[in-house]
Amino acid sequence: MFKTFLPRCLVFAALAAASATSLAQASQQPSLIPAAPNVNAKAYVLMNVNSGTVMAEKNMNIKRPPASLTKLMTLFLTSRAIKKGIITRDGEVIISKKAWKTGGSRMFLKVNSRVPVKLLTQGVIVDSGNDATVALAQYVGGSVETFVDMMNQEAQALGMQNTHYTDPTGLPAPKHYSTAYDLAKLTRAIWLTFPSDHDWYKQKWLKYNGIRQPNRNRLLWRYPYALGMKTGHTSEAGYCLIAVAKKDGVTLLSVVMGAPTDEDRATDSVRLLSYGFRFFDTHLLYQAGSTIAKPRVWYGDAKTVPVGTLTDAYVTTPRGQFQHVKIDIDMNNDIKAPVNKGQLLGLLNISLRNKPIATYHLMALTADKKGGVLRRSSDGVARQFHHWFSGDKKKTKKINVSTKPAAPATPAKTS
Repeated sequence: MFKTFLPRCLVFAALAAASATSLAQASQQPSLIPAAPNVNAKAYVLMNVNSGTVMAEKNMNIKRPPASLTKLMTLFLTSRAIKKGIITRDGEVIISKKAWKTGGSRMFLKVNSRVPVKLLTQGVIVDSGNDATVALAQYVGGSVETFVDMMNQEAQALGMQNTHYTDPTGLPAPKHYSTAYDLAKLTRAIWLTFPSDHDWYKQKWLKYNGIRQPNRNRLLWRYPYALGMKTGHTSEAGYCLIAVAKKDGVTLLSVVMGAPTDEDRATDSVRLLSYGFRFFDTHLLYQAGSTIAKPRVWYGDAKTVPVGTLTDAYVTTPRGQFQHVKIDIDMNNDIKAPVNKGQLLGLLNISLRNKPIATYHLMALTADKKGGVLRRSSDGVARQFHHWFSGDKKKTKKINVSTKPAAPATPAKTS
């Protein structure tokens, strides 16, 4: 069960595969916190960025037209190409006629002009420029068609199961759709994977070709904790806004889709974020790479191997409920060498009042090669006796863990 390597589609999920169940429900005591705000949007999600926990939601898995929220996937693929060294921020993009004539919101690019990647990225975020978006798609993917294929592959890799793209801009199309929950996953992936890009998303103004345009995200002007992200609007999609905000060390994101007005999407976002900051706490349980358990390894050079999480393991709970959190481990009960570093060996399960709220993958923190002939021989006998006398032939073994983490926890306080 746990002996195979994680495929790429699960690598990011291992950052913190949190339950999609609202924590207000998981607390089993709704009276301890008020219900989430009743907002005007057709669908929304409120998520903690560090833990990936959904604190509140409405119709979060219903497919809807995402409008320009689509451009976040264009930005994700661009940032990844930069991070991998495939392109550079200063690389110049020759603007095609196809990019120039794309309708909708524009950066006002000129055909055959040369524009750096970083400036086009700003044009996508601040101006929501469809011309800049198509230019980046052609540059990163070689063609728009290839880039759209890349978008759909990446959506599947990130676990965006209810998303399908037909273009990089979000212009209306029957088979172009996403959900509030899928877009929250994408937003979280961007925020955690590309921290050097954070400043781009809070830029308020961009002047290009003699035209100065404001960022349509009203929260950048009126909400002191706002860090930006992306707006979207078409007549089919309504007014949409993905917002990221940080307060007292806690980072939250909200996805609002189908609000009736520009003002509503901003107001709804502030109400949701304020609700999350006021009524929920987030705690760091284990630091990335810290040893959480040392399971037995048969036939190995070492008798045990340390396991831990790939990233910091957080838990988000309604305020005052952390003491009711329970942690346990499902571990491979028959690990045999060789063990490779990064191999999946178990699961760290977190529950609140007996309801699951988060799961993290436990990975081998070091490798353990096959032992010598003597070790393999002695372990062969010892393994048989172990199974005979313990009577434990299950593939996994549950290990109870104290609510208090093995590694020092650092509570992330909210106000």
